[in-house]
Amino acid sequence: MQIILISGLSGAGKSIALETFEDEGFFCVDNLPLSFVLSFIEKFSEESSHKHLAIVVDARGFPDDLSEAKQVFASLDALPEHIDFIFLDATNEAIVQRYRDTRRRHPFYQEHLTLLDTIEHERELLQPLKKYMDLYIDTSCLSVHDLRAFIKKQLLKDHEQHTLSIQVESFGFKNGTPLNADFIFDARCLTNPHWEPLLRPKTGRDVEVIEYLQNRSDVQAYLKDLEDFFYTWLPRFEQGTRAYLTIAIGCTGGQHRSVYLAEQLAKVIAKRYPLIVKHRELHITHSFQKRSEEQ
Repeated sequence: MQIILISGLSGAGKSIALETFEDEGFFCVDNLPLSFVLSFIEKFSEESSHKHLAIVVDARGFPDDLSEAKQVFASLDALPEHIDFIFLDATNEAIVQRYRDTRRRHPFYQEHLTLLDTIEHERELLQPLKKYMDLYIDTSCLSVHDLRAFIKKQLLKDHEQHTLSIQVESFGFKNGTPLNADFIFDARCLTNPHWEPLLRPKTGRDVEVIEYLQNRSDVQAYLKDLEDFFYTWLPRFEQGTRAYLTIAIGCTGGQHRSVYLAEQLAKVIAKRYPLIVKHRELHITHSFQKRSEEQ
């Protein structure tokens, strides 16, 4: 079992860290009092099927007597499971700015203390626990994306990380655009098989329509632009905070051109990512599993 214990200053990024682990399939617990951690881990190990656990403890959950905290960490070290303790820190200036930006109240706020005094008070409370940490992260100059990437690189390199969930959808503009689409591409400008009597009853999944569109230079140029765009930019979307991405391609009726383009684009994307293909007007949904470049 992989267990991550997270602590640090308020405003230093504990919530972002916990969200990162949760997105990767960890069972996550926020603000668990330190005195509960040992019994919770023991109970969790016995009764849960989860193999990955992340727990946030902040200064509000520390015992007044720090000798008790030392006993807790000594007991944690004696467990058969390895526990990674990460501590998130930031400069006073960075934390002050973050609280100004979010307009949230510091959890240790007191009327007689300024925000800077409050931060210093929490820093003093946490100082003795730094000696137990396995990984120290200064987030002062890190964006949300940078912090997520750092955590994945340092602590999740041996964990099967979740990839971007992608859906490629074809649709007909005459029935409206998909509400959940992140990208919408309009293929109505392309050569239309609808005007070929023999192709009219068929769809973009039929061999006759596929061969017809493969021989149309405008369709192939459009498809090439789509392939190049997503081959270049999908990795950047994956590096960010996005978990889902829906690519919608529409033509007039959602039967020929959009269906063909969605299928062909999905085959290219599937070289890197597993994905779902949905043909809205045909009421067909199927999946592509990730395959190697050589296939």
